[in-house]
Amino acid sequence: MDKYICIPCGYIYNPAVGDPDEDIEPGTAFEDLPEDWLCPVCGEGKDQFAKVTE
Repeated sequence: MDKYICIPCGYIYNPAVGDPDEDIEPGTAFEDLPEDWLCPVCGEGKDQFAKVTE
């Protein structure tokens, strides 16, 4: 699964970890996050994230 980076703050959503503070289980793909999910660091929406290309 792909990682996504928050463009404004640099937070990386890692699907292997999920977002435990928001009850997002490990293994949850970025595409499967709720539409109202926000960056846990800066509060931006999913539209401010870009796929990490390594």
